[in-house]
Formats: sequence, structure tokens, C-alpha cells
Amino acid sequence: MWVYIFFIIGFIFLIMGADFLVDGASSIARRLNISDLVIGLTVVAFGTSTPELFVNIIASFRGNTDIAIGNVIGSNIANVFFILGVSSIIYPLVVTKGTVFKEIPFSLLAAIVLFVATNDQLLDGSRLSDLTRIDGLIFLSFFIIFIYYTFSIAKHITGIEEHVVAKQYGWLLSLLFIILGLIGLTLGGKWIVDGAVALAFKFGMSESLVGLTIVALGTSLPELATSAVAAYKRNADIAVGNVIGSNIFNIFFVLGISAIIKPLPFQIKNNFDIGVVILASLLLFLFMFTGKKRSLDRWEGLLFLLCYVSYIVYLVATD
Repeated sequence: MWVYIFFIIGFIFLIMGADFLVDGASSIARRLNISDLVIGLTVVAFGTSTPELFVNIIASFRGNTDIAIGNVIGSNIANVFFILGVSSIIYPLVVTKGTVFKEIPFSLLAAIVLFVATNDQLLDGSRLSDLTRIDGLIFLSFFIIFIYYTFSIAKHITGIEEHVVAKQYGWLLSLLFIILGLIGLTLGGKWIVDGAVALAFKFGMSESLVGLTIVALGTSLPELATSAVAAYKRNADIAVGNVIGSNIFNIFFVLGISAIIKPLPFQIKNNFDIGVVILASLLLFLFMFTGKKRSLDRWEGLLFLLCYVSYIVYLVATD
């Protein structure tokens, strides 16, 4: 019983830990006279993906690779189909040409690179398929390229400063927030992994299913909050950019770090889920040319939500 209670509490600790970490790091960055834009592009952007990162680090160390891979793939699917679906229903999302022709294709590239890296068995006849430490280093190299691109277009990004914590705390309090954030993320990640394994064992579900659904949705809550608020404030670039950036971060950084910690065995059946990630990115790109140009309209958001519900139903029915 306690493991399930801590499983729920784990998500609270995870999200609060991310908030504390962002608040403390943003306050220190401001004390060092770093601009709000740079803080938003680094500390805040990373903060929304730290739940996935810490869950994956713990799952990798403990050998729960199905949860580690499922968490990232499931989060990326939820980010597009669920979070952008909800956000575009709140207010249609009109984005820039750079988002359409550079950032969305880069997220699609991330999904394709993941497919290639995890399919040694399918592509070259290897006996096993896994994400190796070399794959992890390649992923991190792609991530560095993405960060360089992000800063190169920083002057064209507006509204991100609104998501930077307004308060500036003292050095000790800022450090305390960072320490509390790291503790919350670590404990929350551990309890979530423990609970996910217990749930899978108790109800006869695979760890992969739990990672793709419950864990993925829980770790995506910061992205949901950020994009929903941005959509309500009619700041479409932040709403969409947060999701796309998170998807790239999840694959190239979170899985990159996870694979370096410990190579991740890959099951061929997870190709279906990677296929859904690729489909989500393709649909997002195509929807930029239907109806109002460079816009994700409400009917398209409803279609995204329908896709997500159908995907979840399929997973449960076939597990």
C-alpha cells in the first residue's frame, strides 16, 4: 500500500522539486546579471524536463530500462498529442516560420535518429538492439547543436521572460532552493520508479506500458502547465516551443545521459511507439499548412486529443 501512496507523492515531489530548482537557479543567474531571456532559454527550459531526466537517471541505475525508454517516448507523444491538443483548444497557436521549417523538423529528426540508434537488430542483423554509450554521446552532440541554434535565434524570441521567476532571493536561500529541488527530484524520481515497478507487478502490466502512460503523463505536467498558460496568454511561440524543445531535450539529452550511465536494451515492439512519435511530429508539421497557415487550429487540437486517446486505448488493449 505504501509504495502506491509514495508513487503519487513522488509526482508532487518531482514537480515541486523542479519548481524549487528553477526558482533557485533563476535567482542566482539574475544575481550574476544574466538576462531573463538567457535564463528562460536555459534554466526554465531545462526545468520543465528535469522530471523526465531524474526518473530516467534512477531507472537507468536500477536497470528498469523499459521505464526509462517508455518515459521519454510516452512523454514526447503526450507533449504533442495531449499538451498541444489542449493548448490549441484554449487558443489557436500561430507560430513563426522558424518553428515550422527548423524546430519541428529538428524534433522529427530526433525521433528518426532514435529509431536508427535503437534498431541494430533490424538494420544490420545484430543479435541485440540497445542504446549504447556511443549512441548516448552522439545524442548529446545533437543536443549541443540544438542549444547553439536556440541561442542563435534568441533575439527573435519574445515572451519567454514572463516564465522566469520574478523574485530575486539571497545567496543562501537560492542555494537552499536548489538543494531542496534536487532532493525533491531525487526522492520523487525514486518513488515513481518504485511505484511503477510495483504497479506493473501487481496488475500484470509491463513496465513499458506504465512508463509510456502513467509515468510519462506525470512527468509531462510541467510542460502542460507552461504551454497551457502560454496559450491562454496568446503566446503561441512559447506554447509550441516549450513542447518541441522538450521533445528534443528528452531524446537527445535525457536518453543521451541515460545511455551513458548504463546502455539501454531496446525491445522491437517499442518501434510502434517510436512510430507514433514520428507520426506526431509529421502531423504537427503538416497541420502548419492546413487551414490557417502556420497555425494549429482548435479542430486540429481535437484531432490530436483523439489520437492520444486512441493510442492509450491501443496500448492497454495489446499489453
